[in-house]
Amino acid sequence: MMAEFERPSPTIEDYLGVIYTLERDGERVIAARLVESLDVSAPTVNATLKRMQRDGWIMLNENKEIHLTQAGCIMAMSVIRRHMLTEWMLSRVLKLPLSELHREAHQIEHTLSPDVEERLLSEMQDPKFCPHGNPLPGFENETLKWLPLSMIKPGEKVQLQRIHENLESDYESLSFLEEKGLVRGCTLILKEVLNFNETMKVEVGGKEVVLGVRFAEKLFVSR
Repeated sequence: MMAEFERPSPTIEDYLGVIYTLERDGERVIAARLVESLDVSAPTVNATLKRMQRDGWIMLNENKEIHLTQAGCIMAMSVIRRHMLTEWMLSRVLKLPLSELHREAHQIEHTLSPDVEERLLSEMQDPKFCPHGNPLPGFENETLKWLPLSMIKPGEKVQLQRIHENLESDYESLSFLEEKGLVRGCTLILKEVLNFNETMKVEVGGKEVVLGVRFAEKLFVSR
């Protein structure tokens, strides 16, 4: 087991962050899910998981489900917090568009020292959410009252609060949302749902936008 103050490699930190997010969302975490989420081969995932289990970051049960140890959870929360704080820095200081924040923050998050992390936390005024609306570790309950856009009924006016992490690395999707004005805090009206082709039409800023229903499951709103 590594000492508490010693960070794992950036690769291990990436795995920890994904496992934490999947567990947070109540998903069953298995190797195949990590292959999909991290876009790496099954042999690579299996080899990495063996190292993580050896070093005390994860546990595997009899069903081969992956769970974070206490040390793994602490480190996962740290890397996610660093990532989100870096996104805020890039957004507020460099004014990067929403679509570029995740990609750029991913290059920086692993290099932040604990002191810089604390400075950022203070400078960014202790945010509860990242610029996409996803909760910093410890604030997950703040999102429980929000609903997927796909669950809203036609005619309802809602406010977009969150773009799920699954979309953050999808540059084209985020660029589309920004272009259409579908950003955190915007007000939109669900106009209609077309079940035959699984799409929905929303109005934002006086303009209509067509979204796939499955895509809308990753957009969370408040009434």
